[in-house]
Amino acid sequence: MNTTHCTRRGVLALGGGIAVSGCIGRFGGAGSGEGIGSATLLLNWNMSGLHVPYVAARENGFYEEEGVANVEFESGDGADFAANQAGLGNVEFAISSADQILTVNAKDLSPVAVGVVMQRNPNVVFADRNAFGELDDPEDLEGATVGSGPGMVRMMTEAFLAHHGVLDSIEYVDSGFDTVQQLLNGNIGAAGGVFSDVVDANQQGGEIDVLEIESAIPSYGHLVATDRSFAEENPDAVSGFLRATAKGAAWAVENPDEAIDQLVDVQPELEEVRENQAGKWERMYTGYLISETVEAEGWGASDSEPWTETNDILADAGVLENDVDPDSVWTNDYLGDSEYVSDFAERIETDT
Repeated sequence: MNTTHCTRRGVLALGGGIAVSGCIGRFGGAGSGEGIGSATLLLNWNMSGLHVPYVAARENGFYEEEGVANVEFESGDGADFAANQAGLGNVEFAISSADQILTVNAKDLSPVAVGVVMQRNPNVVFADRNAFGELDDPEDLEGATVGSGPGMVRMMTEAFLAHHGVLDSIEYVDSGFDTVQQLLNGNIGAAGGVFSDVVDANQQGGEIDVLEIESAIPSYGHLVATDRSFAEENPDAVSGFLRATAKGAAWAVENPDEAIDQLVDVQPELEEVRENQAGKWERMYTGYLISETVEAEGWGASDSEPWTETNDILADAGVLENDVDPDSVWTNDYLGDSEYVSDFAERIETDT
């Protein structure tokens, strides 16, 4: 039997007027023996090829096998919104990022990262070779106009440029949320973004060179977050959800075409950009699901260094309202030792 839980803080409304109800269906308590009821997974943005693991887990019945009878997907309004909603307890699970988990914890909420999906920093600096020439070293950016959108992309790009000593030799501009088009239209010479932006640019005919910010600044991209108290009260629910997500990711690597079929079935408007979404998923599973931490500890595991690096960047930028212990906002305790968690790296390396 499911219970209904009304959050201690009610509804949180952020930019764009989006809000999630503060009164939602909850899992039964840990050890209740009654299984798991419905759960909401709040995405960081609209559904895309980057969300294939969760779609695969649901559509193949993996969540249900782990006792989650029904998982509902909610489109989000950014990783910041997702982290806030998780911290308020308004959703059971949310897809956020390391920077936003730290930022929200600095506001005295308590979202905790329980499983890392993107094991590498997804931020990149990129340029169209047809207009810019070859970009294979940060020094190539000297004298260029570099644009990026707001938020963590901007901070990561700025930190990367400063790290390589070229920040003072470029014109750094705000390109808003239209960075790819501004690059391809020649309004900016190079861009800061994420790897999915590179897929978009290539799909539109660009010949794109990429500098990976990961090479200088380790951090985590997409991760599964939940409210700390919810995780403590429902450890089996959290572990089951993570096991199913790991299985969904592995299945989607093994069956990429079928995985995109499922994505389009769930979000039919993506049929028009199917090739683009397939490209995003391929780039994600070939470059971002595996790390030394995953090889050693299994799917979803965090390591301390990327959290510390991200925390330092946020602190230096004056973003954090209060000090945060970066090791306090993540845990590997709920990952368990199922074959899809412990053998994940070997499984998908064999298949790719």
